[in-house]
Amino acid sequence: MLLTLIRRYSKPYMPYIVAVIVFQLASTIAALYLPSLNAQIIDEGVSRGDTDFIWRTGAVMLLVAIVQVGTAIAGVYYGSKTAMAVGRDLRRGVFRKVTSFSAKDVNRFGAPTLITRGTNDVQQVQMLVLMGLNFMVATPIMCIGGIIMALREDLNLSWLVWVSVPVLIIVVGYLVVRLMPLFRAMQKKIDRINAVLREQIIGIRVVRAFVREPYETDRFGVANKDLTDVSLKIGALFVLMFPAIGMILHLSTAAVLWFGGQRVDSGEMQVGALTAFLQYLLQILIAVMMGTFMAMMIPRASVCADRIGEVLDVEPSIHDPEHPETPATLAGVVEYRNVTFAYPGAESPVLSNISFTAKPGETVAIIGSTGAGKTSLLSLLPRLYDIAEGEVLLDGVPVSNLDRAEITRRVALVPQRPYLFSGTIEHNLRFGKTEATDQELWDALHIAQGEDFVREKKNGLNSRISQGGTNVSGGQRQRLCIARALVTKPRVYLFDDSFSALDVATDARLRAALKRTTADATVIIVAQRISTITEADQILVLDNGRIVDRGTHEELLETSPTYQEIVESQLSVEEMA
Repeated sequence: MLLTLIRRYSKPYMPYIVAVIVFQLASTIAALYLPSLNAQIIDEGVSRGDTDFIWRTGAVMLLVAIVQVGTAIAGVYYGSKTAMAVGRDLRRGVFRKVTSFSAKDVNRFGAPTLITRGTNDVQQVQMLVLMGLNFMVATPIMCIGGIIMALREDLNLSWLVWVSVPVLIIVVGYLVVRLMPLFRAMQKKIDRINAVLREQIIGIRVVRAFVREPYETDRFGVANKDLTDVSLKIGALFVLMFPAIGMILHLSTAAVLWFGGQRVDSGEMQVGALTAFLQYLLQILIAVMMGTFMAMMIPRASVCADRIGEVLDVEPSIHDPEHPETPATLAGVVEYRNVTFAYPGAESPVLSNISFTAKPGETVAIIGSTGAGKTSLLSLLPRLYDIAEGEVLLDGVPVSNLDRAEITRRVALVPQRPYLFSGTIEHNLRFGKTEATDQELWDALHIAQGEDFVREKKNGLNSRISQGGTNVSGGQRQRLCIARALVTKPRVYLFDDSFSALDVATDARLRAALKRTTADATVIIVAQRISTITEADQILVLDNGRIVDRGTHEELLETSPTYQEIVESQLSVEEMA
């Protein structure tokens, strides 16, 4: 998967990669030529006192050094540019794939691991590409070229090369094999600690309300300790690696000086050749060491690439049809026909044999006990989930045959948990209709009973909203979310318990304003409060995923025991208040 990802995402940048290869090739050849020039200066210039030769060869050596540095810088520049582009495209690919996921697909992975895969994992692959481009040409050429040049200087010392290099490769290979499973475990531990931290941040109010800070601290401590333990094992191997490599380098240097010194003393080798051989041996070992650094990165990058590939290879469970249909009208007629739906892995369906029709100008309300399936029923129309049996139709066409953009154009959902994005109020209100005018925004706020508190803010529509809307109250969040839906002016409005955080007076004013605004649209409301739905044209009473009763408020008061029980429980609460 690692090679597949790199090949796929680096293909558009082949000109840069070719430039990297050319510059790295030139830089490596120049680096290999420098010890030979240095040997000539010592053997033919210094030993003979030939100053002119020293100046001439020194000038050539300076020129070669300039070429080596210049081409190395250019190679690193284009290598970095390519690696950053590959990382950017890979992050974009993961993000686009995740945004195409249905709720089922997101739940399959979990939000924390998707965040880790789109950030930390991509960073590891990007770093490997960077290192690979910087060393993929230099390392093999430096090794092969260094061996050839070293043998050219003195063949009798070549056995030092054949001993040092394999020993270094064996040591590093052993460490790489040990590191592979540890890096895989480390990524899982990072996922776990992200999940725990995310849960604690999101649920901080619940944690404080139940005074569970010590428990949550211990839970985070366990996850943190697990990650620390794995990191320490990895660190121990790295600590072992550097002294081992250093020892091999120092022993190799000492061996060259010892055996080479004996050959110089016997007149079989010149001093310049000895210094050149030593430099070539060090170049070879350093190249092998650079290769080992890449080898050390490959296990973790490979694990990360596998995790990224798992996301990219997922076929979204909900996708647009190849040949989408377009309804003949833009009326907003909603029809559920014998709909049955179950969540993935559930033992029984959450909705069974649901059938009803909602027409333009009508308000259909859905009420029932907690867990009755109200939110699930509403989620099927905008295709947050796909049904198992039956049909959900919009203007006579099954929603599975409609393009999701077409559904979004006709349907607006105000979710049970109102969510605002970091930015401004204006940015949030234009989320579904970017071309909306300021007047349209104010009109929507007026209907949603949010105009007053927005105008009271110093910057009005440009007032900042923090992530999740945590800097506004729950009621204000709900009103802003309702206004966001109103801005799109759809044919179907879905309100999923969207008035629960409003006081009774604000709720009444908002419903009165909505009734005028949505007179020609289809409105489906999920509610807990009876007062919210008393004027609905049709009320569906859900119990255990089935419609047990339907009718108007007055009809249900006479015929539905379940509805009567809900009404009586709420009236008693209101009377006590």
